[in-house]
Amino acid sequence: MMNWWKTSLAGQFITFMLIALFTAQAISFAIFWSDKQRALRESIQSEFLSRAATLAQVVDAQPTDLRRDVLLASATSYARFWISADEPVDTNAWFKQATAQLQEPLPNLISLFSKRDEDKDVEGHSLEREWRGKELARAAGGVSAWGTLPAGSWPLSTPARYLRFSNDDGIGMAVRLKDGTWLNAASYKAIVPDFWKTQTLLSIVLTITIIAGIGIFIANRIAKPLRALSVSAEALGRGETIAILPETGPDDIRNMCAAFNRMQLRLRRFVEDRTRMLAAISHDLRTPLTTLRLRAEFVADEELQQKMLSTIDEIQAMTEASLVFAKGQATVEHTRPVDLNALVESLCSDLVELGHRVEFIEGIKIIYRCRPDGLRRAVRNLIENAVRYGGEAFVRLQLTPATVDIIVNDSGPGIPQEEIEQVFAPFYRLEGSRNRETGGVGLGLSIARAIVRHHGGDIELSGNNPGLRAAVVLPKL
Repeated sequence: MMNWWKTSLAGQFITFMLIALFTAQAISFAIFWSDKQRALRESIQSEFLSRAATLAQVVDAQPTDLRRDVLLASATSYARFWISADEPVDTNAWFKQATAQLQEPLPNLISLFSKRDEDKDVEGHSLEREWRGKELARAAGGVSAWGTLPAGSWPLSTPARYLRFSNDDGIGMAVRLKDGTWLNAASYKAIVPDFWKTQTLLSIVLTITIIAGIGIFIANRIAKPLRALSVSAEALGRGETIAILPETGPDDIRNMCAAFNRMQLRLRRFVEDRTRMLAAISHDLRTPLTTLRLRAEFVADEELQQKMLSTIDEIQAMTEASLVFAKGQATVEHTRPVDLNALVESLCSDLVELGHRVEFIEGIKIIYRCRPDGLRRAVRNLIENAVRYGGEAFVRLQLTPATVDIIVNDSGPGIPQEEIEQVFAPFYRLEGSRNRETGGVGLGLSIARAIVRHHGGDIELSGNNPGLRAAVVLPKL
């Protein structure tokens, strides 16, 4: 999965989009929750202060025996009211009393429920009481000292004292009544984040789905022409004739495809012009060579005449080889899948029938896209060189993790290390046994390497102890 993320443009694009989405959502939720928490706390406390002020006026006007009923009727799910004879001074003692009051369930004044619903209600009250008790117990250490409400926040002329607890989720008040007793009020409502509701989760899932879909569409629009360009560039490097890429999409992609098409046409024209020029030069040299041969016939000195004719023959052989090479380059052969094992085996069999000592080591079936005639010519040149200079050739195929190799071994004198690269130069001939009398004009390895490089590979020469090891190294497709 990680490898796919590293190698896939679409995967990285979508991943970064989702990371950006989650980061934006997290920041938005944090800001939203902070504002919502502040607004909820201000609303609850404002409503609590208003209720406490109104209740203080109502209780002052009621007989002593009715005050308890008024306080119970005024209680809410998160607020309780009670009267104490003495002024509350000890905050911890007041908090314990407030905790006991807040844990008491509200009386069920009117029963409109069935017995089953009443049982559920009793159970719910029990669970709520247990939960509220635990929450308040955890908040016991966070009780502030008594303070005085600032001017403008309390509507009565009678001063009121207040304190906060449970990280400002709870607020307590104490108001002195006309008869000297104190009205106590406690409010506690934990503001719990409510992001992970079904509606929120559904919204997030829908957002991710829509953004991921858009991301996949955009990534494919970017990656598709890049993949086509990659395939075309690989085919062009292997010498295949490829179609012009469509120049569509965004400006950057369109300009890139247009540049690739221009490069492809320029390379094709360059190769065609070079091939035509080489063929023309090789063809036009025939006439002056024929003229020189005729004139050499009139030379009286036989020794000089033979030297001149020998030189003319050498130039003519080189010219003919160049012409054959140019014609081969000009011939367009289509790429198609072939069985490399069968192709090399049939080539070895043909050479055996011609009297060459060639041994093919049977291997596995390998299907490979290539220009079979050209590849056959390159391998044949290597085998013929091995037979000519080593007396025999041993041919086999070899698979590596990245390449398909055609190995040709011989037992000849080999090639000095410092001359291994030079032998691929056109018309280069080694001294000694590898000269024109025992070999060609020095184009065989050049032609073979040109063909293999047009397939995207190369020819590698190395010592075989004794002999030479020639390897046609082709990239796996």
